[in-house]
Amino acid sequence: MELEPLTPEPSRSPTPTPEPEPEAEEEDLGVWADDEDRWFARLALDASSSPPQPPVPEESDADNAPHKSGAARTEGYYEIRIEDKLRYVTQYAERQLGVAGRVRRSKGVVSSRSNRASNRVKNKALEDIHNLNKAISASRAQTLQASSDLTFKFNQLQTRKKHLRFARSPIHSWGLYALERISKGEMVIEYVGQVVRAQVAERRERAYERQGIGSSYLFRIDEEEVVDATKSGNLGRLINHSCDPNCNAKIIPVNGVKKIVIYAKVDIELGDEITYDYHFPIEQDNKIPCLCGAVRCRGYLN
Repeated sequence: MELEPLTPEPSRSPTPTPEPEPEAEEEDLGVWADDEDRWFARLALDASSSPPQPPVPEESDADNAPHKSGAARTEGYYEIRIEDKLRYVTQYAERQLGVAGRVRRSKGVVSSRSNRASNRVKNKALEDIHNLNKAISASRAQTLQASSDLTFKFNQLQTRKKHLRFARSPIHSWGLYALERISKGEMVIEYVGQVVRAQVAERRERAYERQGIGSSYLFRIDEEEVVDATKSGNLGRLINHSCDPNCNAKIIPVNGVKKIVIYAKVDIELGDEITYDYHFPIEQDNKIPCLCGAVRCRGYLN
């Protein structure tokens, strides 16, 4: 059996695929004039051809819910929770958390606003301290000046004494009279006597009453010391009491020692009797009649 030779089949050429016709350019149709118009037109066509996407819900923050109306001014007044305040109100968080919590939260970073507030507080405190020191210095200077003036005037009084004499008085027994004109505010005389403790003065007063000494000349300086001019003193102990006096008594410090000085309350003319208010404590019993004869006389010394 003879085999027939295989005849090769004719080769088949692939079927040519027709090329797509080039789309007509929109410029040829007069849709746009340049590349910019073409870009915006394609952007609009792509957006219209794409299917609508569902709106993506915004991430809601339970701690900071947005305002329903979109603005805080339209919401009116409402309460803010402490947790919300701690997140954005620094001063409130500082009060709640304290210094330790503030340091941990800020991590060592201090805002410029807190720096300015702290600096204002510091500057105000420094200014107050400076003003206080100035006031203290001025007060000390005034005190020293007043003390030196008092010392100078007191020394003048000791050097050049006022011309005074004692004589019978219509107020009580003996009195002290001016032999020269004394201006208002001038020192008239110092009340001199023996300085004793208050307890000693009380015992002496009882002893003077037992001895029949009707008039005692005890002048209290303060709660602890009393000047006793009953048996040792000067003409100052003869000054009588008056409810409307022309002098007053002052206790002044001279070189650290308290002195009792009689000052002219008004201008004193030649021959006027020197008087001052004794300021006896008010008592219900053992009233001492006052014979000063002043228009505003109280009737009693005590």
